[in-house]
Amino acid sequence: MKIKFLKYTKLIFALGAISLYGCTDLKEKAYDEMLTDDFYNNKNEVLSAVLRPYTHANAWVTPSGQDGWWRAAELSGDQLAWPTKGRHGEDGGKWKRFHYHTWTVDEGGLNNAWSLMYWGMGLCTDPIENIEKREASKMGISETEKASFIAELRLLRAFHYLKLMDLFGNIPVVTKVGEPLQPETLSRTEVFNFIEKEILDNINNAPKLSKAMMGRMSQAGAYAMLVELYLNSEVWTGKARWDDCINAANKLINGEGGAQNGTMALDKNISDQFITTNDLSKEVIFSIAYDYTTAKFEPSWTGEFYHFKQREIYGGGRNGNDGIVLIPGVFSKYEGADLRKKQWFWEGPMVNFETNAPVTGSEEYAGKQLVFVDNIQRNSKGSTVSNMSEGEENSGVRFNKYKLGNQVKGFDGTAVDPNYNNTDWNIYRLTWIYFAKAEALIRKNGGTAPQEAVDLINSCKKRAFSEADWPLFSYTTGTLTLTELLAERGREFIFEGFRRDDLIRFGKFYSESWWDHKPSNESKVLYPIPQRQLDLNPNLKQNPGY
Repeated sequence: MKIKFLKYTKLIFALGAISLYGCTDLKEKAYDEMLTDDFYNNKNEVLSAVLRPYTHANAWVTPSGQDGWWRAAELSGDQLAWPTKGRHGEDGGKWKRFHYHTWTVDEGGLNNAWSLMYWGMGLCTDPIENIEKREASKMGISETEKASFIAELRLLRAFHYLKLMDLFGNIPVVTKVGEPLQPETLSRTEVFNFIEKEILDNINNAPKLSKAMMGRMSQAGAYAMLVELYLNSEVWTGKARWDDCINAANKLINGEGGAQNGTMALDKNISDQFITTNDLSKEVIFSIAYDYTTAKFEPSWTGEFYHFKQREIYGGGRNGNDGIVLIPGVFSKYEGADLRKKQWFWEGPMVNFETNAPVTGSEEYAGKQLVFVDNIQRNSKGSTVSNMSEGEENSGVRFNKYKLGNQVKGFDGTAVDPNYNNTDWNIYRLTWIYFAKAEALIRKNGGTAPQEAVDLINSCKKRAFSEADWPLFSYTTGTLTLTELLAERGREFIFEGFRRDDLIRFGKFYSESWWDHKPSNESKVLYPIPQRQLDLNPNLKQNPGY
């Protein structure tokens, strides 16, 4: 059963107002005093407040049509881009600035990402305060439930801070709504230590991962956060913590990490984590859960990836903005036998899901069959120039990793999907934990892969190949180098929000060239504190290099 978001009427307005605390001049307490005294009178009202931050996370965690964390985490890397395609996608040049690493302190998108994440943090802090100060019996819950709700919210708030620290590094930490109104900047190490302590202090009181907790923060999600913290610790604090990363990963891999009903397990194939029933996946740890069937809460990422006529291609009811595509050459980094290459992307001539007739374009290829190509250039005009400004509606291999299902019967007999539009977006999955542990083992071993690391990666990668093909593509201790591990991480976790961190951790983010991108400089490993936030709060300090 997926998470169902309850009605919360007046409370939403209070939370929306108070959550921006020190970054605006809103009168937070007036809203708080007027509304929350009438709330938290029964378990449904408490649960509504606990669940509210998850609906907001849809806006900033996933590719959502908003300038949240995901765009900043992916569009500055070497795999994905949002090029201008004819008369679409210029958008003031902001996608090019991500790609070229020429962003400025005045980027509206970065300010939106900052605001959305702090807003989400506030949506956690407000119910924490209100649940803590009330007697459990007067809220219609037990003391155990009270402790569990508080722990869940504190862990979810720590997740917000982890992602803020990831992008901006040196940020304020506030644990009370509106106090102080103008918080001071803490160093990245201080923020790291705060996050780690919040996780360790609350992990045991949090609920275990279960079917009922799908889409919510659990003990398993907390261990996954620890894995991410420790994997990036050398970058984020200057101190490597490979043993801590391995130990946290083992909690999940060995079944000790807060999952009910036995251990977690890798899915048998590469699709189960990305289909309309991926809430049944054995390896999903934390996700943004969607329930279109009963709650009409639907995935928000179609606008980022889908073509203007995408619904004809996949048999559903949703189109997109013809936005994000693979950078030229990324598609070719998958072997021809790799099932991920065949299943996770749209490439080549497009046909109608229902009739098998050619799908025609709506822009440069109006009246002609739409063919997605592994290039970004003005093919219709015979141009050989390939850069971020020269795209057309057919430019670039497209996203098909997450499947929405279909609303119509396919020409090949494919049935209507009863779970259409219910696909959850994964934040942490067990495959990522396997890769993190393997990397920690390799780095701890001086850059040489021990057999345990090889076994971890092979157990994940083998699902992408047939039994006959697999012996040709399995790793050994000699072939699984750090360079190859970065490449395999790119193939496995494309679209999942980790590429920027991977490139930084492997020393490639600012020093390397890729398609239509030249090396930048070391200051780019952090985004600037948005100028609007500096104007609102003089206690903030700008990051070096801006």
